[in-house]
Amino acid sequence: MTFQDIFKSSFLENITSVGLIDMAVALMLAFGIGLFIFLIYKKTFSGVMYSSSFGVTLIALTMITTVVILAVTSNVVLSLGMVGALSIVRFRTAIKEPLDIAFLFWTIAAGIVLAAGMLLLAVVGSLVIGVVLLVFVNRKTHVNPYIVVLSCTDHSSECAAVDFLKKQVRRCVVKSKTARPGGIELNLEIRMRDDNTDFINALAEMNGVSSAVLVSYSGEYMG
Repeated sequence: MTFQDIFKSSFLENITSVGLIDMAVALMLAFGIGLFIFLIYKKTFSGVMYSSSFGVTLIALTMITTVVILAVTSNVVLSLGMVGALSIVRFRTAIKEPLDIAFLFWTIAAGIVLAAGMLLLAVVGSLVIGVVLLVFVNRKTHVNPYIVVLSCTDHSSECAAVDFLKKQVRRCVVKSKTARPGGIELNLEIRMRDDNTDFINALAEMNGVSSAVLVSYSGEYMG
């Protein structure tokens, strides 16, 4: 194949099928929407450990999806090859929070809509989704649960400690109990009335109570 054949081929025509202005506008909006999604993710994050790399991934994924869809819409043959290439890709990174899946789909959807030329839909849709997440994710619909790990020496001290604890909190449920010679250990799920934790100090000073530990947890209990 000579250089003349290359210039006569449709390859150069495909290069100019997407205008530079269209690409620039799409990528700038993709970056802006990706940054907006990143800020919403940072604002609504409620997990244990915040991952800054995942937030940057949201921005990059929005722009990458836009680039891919721009290429696919300009060439039917390329779209078929892209489907085949993506079908063999395996993503094995575990998603720790269910809400992270929503953010991933949001970035992909925003990139697709932008590359399809529906700029107003991408901007307005992202704003609406962001407001909905801010309202519902940050809204506390219940009192945060806590676990009290209680160690007692005998049955009488156990009953006295549990009765005292039930009077200090809104709700108290025994999750597990371990009895061994010389001691009893209780795991109790509680809902506190307020942020005051002085009752743990009083509980640890009761006769027959060797230790009292208050731990916050996500509400998922194994055992």
